[in-house]
Amino acid sequence: MSHGKRASDRAYATLLDEIQSGALAPGTVLGEAEQAARLGVSRTPLREAIARLASHGLVTQVSPRVTTVSGIDADDIRAIFDVRRALEETAARLAARTADRSIFDALAEDFAATQTSGGPASDADAYYRLIGRFDAELDAAVDNDYLTSALRTVRTHLVRVRRLARDKPERLIASVAEHQLIARAIAAGDGDLAAHATHVHLHNALTSILDSLTTDSPEEPT
Repeated sequence: MSHGKRASDRAYATLLDEIQSGALAPGTVLGEAEQAARLGVSRTPLREAIARLASHGLVTQVSPRVTTVSGIDADDIRAIFDVRRALEETAARLAARTADRSIFDALAEDFAATQTSGGPASDADAYYRLIGRFDAELDAAVDNDYLTSALRTVRTHLVRVRRLARDKPERLIASVAEHQLIARAIAAGDGDLAAHATHVHLHNALTSILDSLTTDSPEEPT
């Protein structure tokens, strides 16, 4: 890997993390000269990093040298979930045909254990690590680079959605049960049930997120 490529990857990773965490808020101007100096890279790798962010819809290029962090609102979240639903239901159905059943049996047991060890609200980080394992095993089972690439893009946006919506203990508990059912269905080779359980999970997740945005009234992106 060339030095320029490493610099571009480093700049991309830093900017992505700052956008997802909210350190770079929607509407923040990313001036080329300022960001290159701040990140310690030259302008060429910075441009490459910003182009990658733009391709994922995370930033908007206002001019050749000025970029702003993209906003995200309820309409964006609905659109993200439209795509997520199509991708994840397909992935669950495919995984039920091809997955190593023992892996998803084990995941189902881990989700069950989470419910009896204080619940996900007591350790949200552990919950999200388990979700990350589930996603990784789903991607591996599907073995379709096009599908998993699209899923990774959607998951990039979901980090921002999660931060805006905030975690509700009751929703995390329900999500664990929903993931357990999906994992059990995949392990059983039941594609219809896996897809349906995924559909129900995403419907519940979207409803909770939109309700959270309305009820908690977080700062609206501009």
